[in-house]
Amino acid sequence: MQKALIYFALGTVVSFLINYFFLSSQNVGLDIYYAIAFGAAWGTAYYLDTPRFTLPQKLGLSFVVMGVLVLAGSLIFDLKLAIPSILKFSTVFVAYYLFASFRGSKSLRK
Repeated sequence: MQKALIYFALGTVVSFLINYFFLSSQNVGLDIYYAIAFGAAWGTAYYLDTPRFTLPQKLGLSFVVMGVLVLAGSLIFDLKLAIPSILKFSTVFVAYYLFASFRGSKSLRK
């Protein structure tokens, strides 16, 4: 769990810095929100990357996290701005498992 939190923090910081310095957004709060979605995807994918979780559990928990992101985003901003956060989350989450599928262990943890 501790490494998953480190992945979350690093993913959030790196994503925010890239968005802030290279994409020049006008809304820093929105950049932070999208960075949290990016970091949450890496942290969640790393946390779920164990044999303890079945595929339905992994998918279910990822949908729960996406639901929390949309709910928080729609409360803070609006639904139109919250939707891109789940697109970022799902893209990173799928990319994590795509990279893992090329390894013999089918995991990026090992």
